[in-house]
Amino acid sequence: MGLPRKLLGEGEHVEVHVRTHAKRLIGPAVLLILLAAAVGFGCALVPPDGTPIGQYVVIIVGLVLFCWWCLVPFLRWRTTTYSITNRRLITRTGILNKTGKDLPLIRINDVSYDRSLLDRMLGCGTLNIQTAGENSTISLDDVPDVERIHVIMSELLFGEVHGDRRD
Repeated sequence: MGLPRKLLGEGEHVEVHVRTHAKRLIGPAVLLILLAAAVGFGCALVPPDGTPIGQYVVIIVGLVLFCWWCLVPFLRWRTTTYSITNRRLITRTGILNKTGKDLPLIRINDVSYDRSLLDRMLGCGTLNIQTAGENSTISLDDVPDVERIHVIMSELLFGEVHGDRRD
């Protein structure tokens, strides 16, 4: 897993490449279970004179809801990535239309993170990146192992590695 080499500049290497935390899939997974139960229940409720057309209608509605409630969130999760190289922060997202944003590390002034109780239990958090622009704080939600990512970003930005200045 990582960025293709063709997207990196000369001398640039990937420090971290992650996708958003799998906690984003908890809601869709619960909805999938409830939807499967509802489709089964709905098919059982179709009167005998309405089968099989009534059952097909219930199944088609179930498939549409599955795509909307479960498949699309899964694909969003699968296609959202955060990458940190030794020169920039790269975010990529999008199922059909891809969106990418690159932020040079030199423009970043401060890095912090937030972790709720649920985030702490699941091992993720929000990484807040403040840039030189006015009111420009970028929040990367549901970053796995956000404390480690924060340390890596701080080392890249401020050069402190075991008390030595990084080159």
